[in-house]
Amino acid sequence: MTSRGWRLSAVVVLAAICAAGPERPEVIRTASDLGPLPADRYDYTPQDYQRSQQATALLIRQCMAERGHPDFPLDPRYPSDPVVAAAVSTDYGVLDLSTARRWGYGWNPAKSLPLRPKGRRMTNAEYADFPACSAEANWRLMRGIDLKRDWLYASTRAIEVDKAVKRDPRLRAAWDEWSRCVAEQGFTRYPDPVAAYTDTAWKRDSDGNTRHTQRERASAVADATCKRRHHTAELWHAARAQKQAVDITRHRDRYAAGLQALRTYRATIAEVLRKLA
Repeated sequence: MTSRGWRLSAVVVLAAICAAGPERPEVIRTASDLGPLPADRYDYTPQDYQRSQQATALLIRQCMAERGHPDFPLDPRYPSDPVVAAAVSTDYGVLDLSTARRWGYGWNPAKSLPLRPKGRRMTNAEYADFPACSAEANWRLMRGIDLKRDWLYASTRAIEVDKAVKRDPRLRAAWDEWSRCVAEQGFTRYPDPVAAYTDTAWKRDSDGNTRHTQRERASAVADATCKRRHHTAELWHAARAQKQAVDITRHRDRYAAGLQALRTYRATIAEVLRKLA
């Protein structure tokens, strides 16, 4: 496709984005600014995680009481504190210019301190029974759900859909345009924004944060500026939305079964919280 043809295609895609969903902010600073994706409704959400943690803690406390530990805390510390390491991931790389200028491809360390459990340390005797109670709690929350067939289906398809997105010629052209833009400002010509975000040159610590060097911050600014200039994130988001919609249509029954599994899980959590909270 010629450069002019690509630009006309980009305009059409961007127009489709605007017409397909709620109004978006003029400047994209976070992935959420891009709006929802078709597959979002099949995903385990942060709220699901919080509620599942609460339900799991209640079930574990009940189990521990049955095993002779009546005062087991809801949020216990381990007998010795584990080493915490964080996995770093991103949907579209760095987007916000102010964050890029200050923190590069990392973030404010004051906002990423690990949360320490509020309860006391487990005793060695409690710790010996804890794994069995944890496993029992997980089994109870997953009761009535086929883990492999239904629960993991959407996440398994997400991997395949993401591969298809990365092969999309329109997206590859958008990445190439972004890459040239970054290189023209004197920085590495990365194949895509994720490669820039995860470059080992930024020397991430075990918590996933970077060193915020001058070179890193300047590269992140160029990265975010080029995304804004060429609408890279918007085009990427549109490609994901299109591929997801096609996949959901092709496998509608399987996605529906996965959604029912998620609803069953949420109902079980609600029941546990109602009875034990």
